[in-house]
Amino acid sequence: MQKTLFAALAAAWLVPAAFAEVKVDNAWVRATVPSQKVSGAYLRLTSDTPARLIGARSSRAGSVEIHAMKMHGDVMQMTPVSALELPAGKPVALQPGGYHLMIMDLKGAAKAGDNFPLTLIIESADGKRSEQEIKAKVQPLGYTPDGGAGGGHAH
Repeated sequence: MQKTLFAALAAAWLVPAAFAEVKVDNAWVRATVPSQKVSGAYLRLTSDTPARLIGARSSRAGSVEIHAMKMHGDVMQMTPVSALELPAGKPVALQPGGYHLMIMDLKGAAKAGDNFPLTLIIESADGKRSEQEIKAKVQPLGYTPDGGAGGGHAH
């Protein structure tokens, strides 16, 4: 009995720490015109355990940053943030006018209907990092996820 218990405990120590499981919904990228070098990516993230989105990248862009839109007095300002907290079980929306992924130095236009590759970099509460490959649907200029016309924060 003690040997079995000891073996079970020893095996538990050998199991690597689990990475956060992050569900991605409604991922989309705003379409661009041919000379445009920036766009935004929007999505909803739900993690099964506390985690953070600490970065992103794309083969179709020079860089991707996490940005926040915030009011400073009467002016809406966009600023980069180092990480976005993902509380366990609570959806976090990256949406026009709020948190979003700023896609910079595009390598060609993002055309409506295309799938745009993104790699999300997630850090679990214990500091373990994982990467999640997603495809975000490129939506036409003027698209809003609620079906309304225009509006939102265009990049």
